[in-house]
Amino acid sequence: MAQRVSTVLVLACTLALGGCATRWVVDSQVRSFSELPADAATQAPVPYRFERLPLQQQGPEAARQTDALEAFAMPALDATGLRRDDAAARYSVQIGARVTRVISPWDDPWLNGGWGGWGGFGYGRPYYGGYGGYGGWGRRGGFGAWGGGFGGFPPMANPWYAREVSVVMRDLGTQRVVYETHARNDGPYSGDAAVLPAMFQAALRGFPTPPQGVRRVDVEVQRAGASASAAR
Repeated sequence: MAQRVSTVLVLACTLALGGCATRWVVDSQVRSFSELPADAATQAPVPYRFERLPLQQQGPEAARQTDALEAFAMPALDATGLRRDDAAARYSVQIGARVTRVISPWDDPWLNGGWGGWGGFGYGRPYYGGYGGYGGWGRRGGFGAWGGGFGGFPPMANPWYAREVSVVMRDLGTQRVVYETHARNDGPYSGDAAVLPAMFQAALRGFPTPPQGVRRVDVEVQRAGASASAAR
């Protein structure tokens, strides 16, 4: 809780005194599964193709969103030694993501409609098909409450976004899932085009033999579309 308060205060001071920050860190909670051999990355380039579920192809809007999502994921996939080759693919890769605007942990529960968990409070933010949710992870962070505001006026609502991404890789010869990874993040940043690529980078950290269990992965993001780089 103290760390989250410190982060928000630093962010507020930066915005107030120095304008928009030039960079920030996207911290994701990552969980992965792998049946790939340890030398899989040394066999690069390993050809793959994207696999789309029916709902990801249902109509032009769904196709447009899926195109964008795959573009967000491709730099992270390329960095692992994978190479897209639809004609000679050895693996299929299914990409999924969900972006939801939720109640901020800093909102007053009495003034801004109460607290809510992830996935239960949508504002029409894009949903990218193919993602089935985590189950059992719970909400990160704690809850805080503001004071009454200046002169008795309620404080302004604090935008907060919950994001989840997934990558599922199948061996096309056996149709067996050989790699699966998920990343989860929540925070005040609204730019999907910056945050989602960083989350895919976090999700694929350690490929093809990632650590077991849930782990935190930080990725530093540059403002104005600059490339993301690993923070740790």
